[in-house]
Formats: sequence, structure tokens, C-alpha cells
Amino acid sequence: MLSPALVWAAIGAFLLLGLVLVWRAARASRGTAADYYLAGSGLGGLVSGLSYAATTYSAFMLVVLTGLTWQGGIGALGFELVYFAGLSLLVVFGPRFWLAGRRWGFISPAEMIGARYGSRAVGAAMAAVSLVFLIPYCTTQMAGIGLLLSGATGGGISLAAAVATGAALALIWTLFAGLRSVAWTDAGQAVVMMASGLLAVVLVVAALGGPGAMVAALGEGDALWLDVPGPGLWSLGTFLALSVPWFFFAITNPQVSQRLFMLRDLTAMRRMILWVLGFGFVFTLIAVIWGFAARLLAPDLAVPGEATPALLASGVLPAWVAVPLILGILSAAVSTLDSIALTVGSMVARDLLPAGMRDAAQILWGRVVVTLVIAFAAIFALRQAAIVEQLAALSAAGLAVTMPPVVGAFFWRRGTAAGALACLLGGAALALFLVIGRGVSVFDPVLAFSVIGASVALFAGVSLLTRPRAAALDFAGELRADLDAHRVW
Repeated sequence: MLSPALVWAAIGAFLLLGLVLVWRAARASRGTAADYYLAGSGLGGLVSGLSYAATTYSAFMLVVLTGLTWQGGIGALGFELVYFAGLSLLVVFGPRFWLAGRRWGFISPAEMIGARYGSRAVGAAMAAVSLVFLIPYCTTQMAGIGLLLSGATGGGISLAAAVATGAALALIWTLFAGLRSVAWTDAGQAVVMMASGLLAVVLVVAALGGPGAMVAALGEGDALWLDVPGPGLWSLGTFLALSVPWFFFAITNPQVSQRLFMLRDLTAMRRMILWVLGFGFVFTLIAVIWGFAARLLAPDLAVPGEATPALLASGVLPAWVAVPLILGILSAAVSTLDSIALTVGSMVARDLLPAGMRDAAQILWGRVVVTLVIAFAAIFALRQAAIVEQLAALSAAGLAVTMPPVVGAFFWRRGTAAGALACLLGGAALALFLVIGRGVSVFDPVLAFSVIGASVALFAGVSLLTRPRAAALDFAGELRADLDAHRVW
């Protein structure tokens, strides 16, 4: 077990470094809503890429994906590679988001979609849907922090203290300077994540006798974990149920799509995409190898999410490696948590509250929402820490209802506000009914395919029966000259 005092000391040092970055970010703030929520749309490719990576490759990786590998074997790698393949959507949609944001001054993705269909109600519906389904993902991050710190210290740090620590860090990073402080701290946190993860994997594989010995040990005792579909978790249905919604993550999750507005130019966007792809591929391998190591060293866990804490507490890694890895996972969770809270805050301020509020009011309301979202996620995490896998998957399945209006915004001029509203509200209602009313598991393909199928059908069907509004923007036509000028397909 790791010493709680040692872990607290490391978190204290981490906090001090973060406070320096937050202070500098606050000094650079210009006090506008665009500056608070988008860092003035002036970030370069490196910082943006590391921030995007830290936000998307969250505690999900070394808590949930590692746990899924421990539980179901090599199928977890295939699942995550489907998500990785979905990052290719950035090549198509990234420039379009950026150009639309620059041309019309959008701050939130919901605001952009509402303007495209000429209806503030569409933007409000998208904001509400995002709020409902991002709360489970926030809870995943909180629960990951709790399981990590309490498990690695053998309960020396309580679940409540661990969750409170994550909430406090996320609030500090977010409230004072908005996205600028979040992006700068994200960049530092991404470096910690990658360096600590690589070092930990190298040492744990060496402790198991090297790559060959590790594979041989798995082949002797856990051979099914190296086969497809594995020991039982990864049936074709389960694989599709989890993978299909995650493929669209880059355009359905507003905390990452909003980052497409914050870039300085399209050159920075290209660099960002390359950084994200490189980081993501390496970190995926780290998480899966870590899960296989946990399978060998901690085979008798009650909950898959305990795989990483158990491995850290096993003593296989020296404290000087285990503690930085804890900071890396903590960083990943906090990065995602504060990014989600800030995005939800921007959507409430821009899309749910009355239009035309002054910048100071938008920032104030955003801060209130950030605080409430983080507090709610912390409370829920204390009650549901053991089901982090289901919470993350529920979020992805629910947010999939935003995919048809987003795709249609750029590629289907016939899409209407009525179709977008029917898709968002009908698809979200179906997702909640299936999960809460019928008890359909997130591992059941019925959930993902019913929600996505119904959303697409509602969007297309209702759009064909109604007319586009006169106030609707024509992204496909009005952005074509800009796309051609930047040599974008």
C-alpha cells in the first residue's frame, strides 16, 4: 500500500504548480465571455492538442478501459481503437466547426446548431440533452478519482476525501480563468499522464519478466483473454453496443467539439489533430497493457474498476513511479471534469438563459453552473462509484442523439428545426426510458441501436415533412468558399 501522507504531499505539489498556471491564465484574461469559454480563440496546436488529449483520454483509460481489459481481454483494445478511428471525424468536421465559429462568433456547439436551424429552441434542446447525459460522464471521473486514491492507499484516503479533492481541483482550474487556465493545466497534465504511464508500463512488464514472459503467462493462465471475443464480456453485441456510440465521440461530446472553436487557425488545428492521434494511440496501448498486467497480478477483484488501484497497491511499482502515475490519472480525471463543467456552463449561459446577457453575467452564470455540476457529480460518485463502466457508456449512448443534427448541419440542407428538435428530444426520451423504465443495460446493443436509429429516423422523417426556417443558416453553401480557400474538402 502507498502511504497516504506521500500521496497527499504529491497532490499538494501538483496543486501548487497548477495554481501558478491558473494565476498566469487569470492575468491574461480579458474578461469577455469568448475569452472565458474559448481562451479568445487564440491557442496554438501544441497546447490545444495536449488539452484535447487530456480531456478525451481521461480517467476512463486507466480506470475503465484497464478494468474492461482485466475483465474481458483483448476486445477492450478493439473497442478503444474504434473510438480512435472516430477521431478521423476531426479531419472532416474540425475545419467546419472552426470556420463557422469564426464567421458567426459561436461560443458553444449548441449555439452553433441552434443558429444553423434558425431556432434557439434547438440550441436549448441540445444544451439540455448534453447536460443530462454529461453528468454520468462527470460522475465517471469523480468515481475514478475515488477508486484510485482510496484503493491505492488501502483506504488510508477515504472515498469521500478523494472525491472532494478531485472536485476542489476541478473548481480551482475552472472558476478563475475559464478555458485558458483549463487548457494550460491540461497541457501540463497530459505530459504527466504520458510520462508516468509509459514509465509504469515499462517497469511492470519488466517485473513480469519482459514482454515475452508476460504473454506466456497470460497464455498459460488466462489464454481466453488473448482470444477474440474473450472470456465472455466481449460478445459481438456488447462490442457494438459500446463501440458504435464512441465512434462519434468527437462530434457528439460538446466538451471536445467546443475545443474546435478555440484554435488560432487551421494550421494549429492540423497540429492539434496530429498531437491527439499520436497521444491517443500510445495511451491506448498503455491502458490495455496495464489491464493485462492487472489480470496477472490481481486476478481476484470484486469490481473491474479496482484493477488499477489494486496494481498500484500491490507493491510491484516503487513509490517514486506509482505516485506520479496516480497524479497522471488524477490529472486525466480533473481535466475531463473541468472541461465538461465549463462547456455545460457555457451552454447554459448562451443557450438556456435569455439571450443578450452581458459578458459578465454569462461568466457569472457559467461559474454557478460549473460549481453545481461538479458538486452533483461528486455526490453521485460517492453513491455509484462501483459502476463507472456503465456510467461512461450511458453518456456516450445518450449523446449519440446529437449526431444527426450535427452531421445534417453541414451536409444536409434539407434538415429543419422541427426535425432537429424531434431527434434531440425524442432520442433522449427513448434513451432514458430504455435505461430507467425498462432497465436495458448499456452493454445491450438494443440501447445504442434503438437510440441512434430512432434519432436518425426522427431527424430525417420530420425534416422531410417540414420546411427549413427563413432564419436558418446554410453552412453547406455559405462556408464553401472558405473551405475552398483553405483547401478543405
